[in-house]
Amino acid sequence: MPATESAIAARLAEVRATIAESCAAAGRDSGRVTLVAVSKTHGPEAIAQTLDAGQRVFGENRVQEAKAKWPDLKARYAGVELHLIGPLQTNKVKDAVALFDVIETVDRPKLAEALAAEMARSGRRPRCLIEVNTGEEPQKAGILPADVDSFVAACRDRYGLPVAGLMCIPPQDEEPAMHFALLTEMARRNGLTEISMGMSGDYPTAIRFGATHVRVGTAIFGARESWHQP
Repeated sequence: MPATESAIAARLAEVRATIAESCAAAGRDSGRVTLVAVSKTHGPEAIAQTLDAGQRVFGENRVQEAKAKWPDLKARYAGVELHLIGPLQTNKVKDAVALFDVIETVDRPKLAEALAAEMARSGRRPRCLIEVNTGEEPQKAGILPADVDSFVAACRDRYGLPVAGLMCIPPQDEEPAMHFALLTEMARRNGLTEISMGMSGDYPTAIRFGATHVRVGTAIFGARESWHQP
């Protein structure tokens, strides 16, 4: 449908423009901020429209859904980088390491151990980000802020994971700025260069506080769909 295609392309262009404007306002180089287009719940047709518009970095929440969509898309489009941004169960580690280029949700020792074992077995080493529960919400996954430094050290030294950065999802009912500032400081003191924070509603703020990756879905693709594997 041409109207849908042009709408998705227009929204993608608008998000890119907002990123550039936010970087300029913060005195940052826009080339240092990566847009992760969150394609969860959207089918290959919608994703292909963003690929045709030049987008190459995407985020998916579920391993099984990504397995159904991305092998064919990766075969058709060169240079795709796929991020896992949802929770990872240990029984899905083999598939995740095979499919994803970045795993943003390393959040417990058992998962770190399983990832290390699969990377050693397969020889494939996707970059890892540690998910931090900055709001210390009991219902949410993620390492508590007080435990971040020791967990980063364990992932590096004990498990030998390629730890590149940190990721967070602030509480919905709190001002995100303080959570973004906290995550940036934790990354700085651990010598980590990748900071994944900010979504459709707050990514300009995340850029102001140092995000290197912003995860934007609804602002590009529109309302979530209920795509299921055919």
